[in-house]
Amino acid sequence: MTITTETVEANGFRFAVDQAGEGDHLALCLHGFPESRFSWRHQIPMLADMGYRVWAPDLRGYGETEPKPEGVADYCVDRLLEDVAALIDASGAKEVTLIAHDWGAGLAWVFATHQVRPLERLVIMNVPHPAVMATHLRRSWAQLKKSWYMLFFQLPRLPEAAMTARDARAIRQAFHGMAVDKTHFGPDVLDRYARDAQRPGAIRGMVNWYRAALRVPGKMAGPWPVIETPTLIVWGEEDAALGVELLDGTDAYVRNLTINRLPGVSHWVQQEAPDQVNAILKTWLPGPHNNSGGKP
Repeated sequence: MTITTETVEANGFRFAVDQAGEGDHLALCLHGFPESRFSWRHQIPMLADMGYRVWAPDLRGYGETEPKPEGVADYCVDRLLEDVAALIDASGAKEVTLIAHDWGAGLAWVFATHQVRPLERLVIMNVPHPAVMATHLRRSWAQLKKSWYMLFFQLPRLPEAAMTARDARAIRQAFHGMAVDKTHFGPDVLDRYARDAQRPGAIRGMVNWYRAALRVPGKMAGPWPVIETPTLIVWGEEDAALGVELLDGTDAYVRNLTINRLPGVSHWVQQEAPDQVNAILKTWLPGPHNNSGGKP
């Protein structure tokens, strides 16, 4: 399956979008930090083979998407939700499945909660529901210690300098150091992420997602009505940043929830264990040609 990169104009941005497949059912894949659209390279062909039209964009502030706003408030979740809605509108799709990891998954939780656009399915990878995360940060010293970087990212300029120093060594280490199985994070993959983070304005935009989450929370502050969209969580159990206990309590916020835990897999679940993740997706997703599939 051929993957092409196209420019999609939406909400005042020129989004770089990896695309494959065709049809009226869009699988929109949202990446996390410090990733890019490249993080979905193993899933795009499989989803297209299932019959989906697949879009994986560089999100606001990332990669080849332009422009890259400078202000923290430009990365408020409310503005990011507008981007996702505008991409869906630009696709012209009749049905949408949202598949998301890390920060993209945080955005997807809020998008589904507030029903910004109708979704057929929601797939979340290695990020807890925001309300569950907030509870654990208040009550768990262990998770608070793991989340130290969120506070570090509130500092001016220093995080950007630290992440890009020595040819973006910290970016490279985020993947290679955290991964359990490092075979999918060779020099070519690490070089790609380092180059994306070193693009003009990129690392500032990437870090501003974290700054805005604390300073301009918008819809990230709730309220949290129950999500009615059938939801799948895929979770690598060896996540060094987010404990597996963060799954506890999710069912209070999701009516129709399926959880698949992968032992021995890190935070970078869809890249580190692509065969396992793809098999889970193929089993759970109905596919455009079989809307009776998946969990009822």
